Amino acid sequence: MTQPAGIWNFPGVRVAALATLFFLYLPIATLIIMSLNSGDLLTVWSGLGLRWYRDVLGNSDIQRAIWNSLLIATSATAIATAVATSAALALARKPFGGQRQLELLLGLPLIVPEIVAGIAILLFFVLIGVRLGIVSIILAHTMLAIPFALLPIRARLEGLDPSLLEAAADLYADPWRSFTRITFPLIWPGVAAGAMLAFIASLGDFIISFFVAGPGATTLPIYIFGMIRMGITPNVNAIATLLILVSIAFLTVSYLLGRRSAAGRA
Repeated sequence: MTQPAGIWNFPGVRVAALATLFFLYLPIATLIIMSLNSGDLLTVWSGLGLRWYRDVLGNSDIQRAIWNSLLIATSATAIATAVATSAALALARKPFGGQRQLELLLGLPLIVPEIVAGIAILLFFVLIGVRLGIVSIILAHTMLAIPFALLPIRARLEGLDPSLLEAAADLYADPWRSFTRITFPLIWPGVAAGAMLAFIASLGDFIISFFVAGPGATTLPIYIFGMIRMGITPNVNAIATLLILVSIAFLTVSYLLGRRSAAGRA
């Protein structure tokens, strides 16, 4: 029997895919290379050096923006991961009324454009009297990060053998002990992967942060945007490269944990 032709066998597909990847990643590669330029000009290579990295790491304003971003991302990730884990456990149980609506609600931040979400959150904060600052960004980023944390956690829970929890119940284990002794040790790769995805989503967010940030709550993406408005300088390359490297590191660990989670389900 003749096997159906795969998409890669169609003429021009490989060339189009390579051209797309080249178009997407060449600017990023160029930025990383130019961040090692020791000259004063943004696009003219003058020699290899770490001058702009030293400039970035020695700048107090940049250090403050980095600290704000890390504080916000860590706090939002912790809250979002706890909420996502609770929601995943609830959705993994027996079906209940309104389950489908709850699933759609939890995934809504992935669908709604960020500029719409940013305006809506800003209006809501103003309406209820929340002061704009670090706390307002943490709350907004928590909403943004929940679906990123939920997806791998729920995927891990779907592969969990329900007979294990039934056996724990037969041995008179209460729900909390079942969770801490059985459920969590089995789903922790998914929880960790979800937390890392949530951290990356919060760390790199600009649009929502731009709307809900107040005085003294400048995050790294907002700081980069402010630098670009004043004129692009070579240290922007260094800041962006550091942000890219952190994201790549977290994505790599998240991918490895996801593979471990998939292997565990198999």
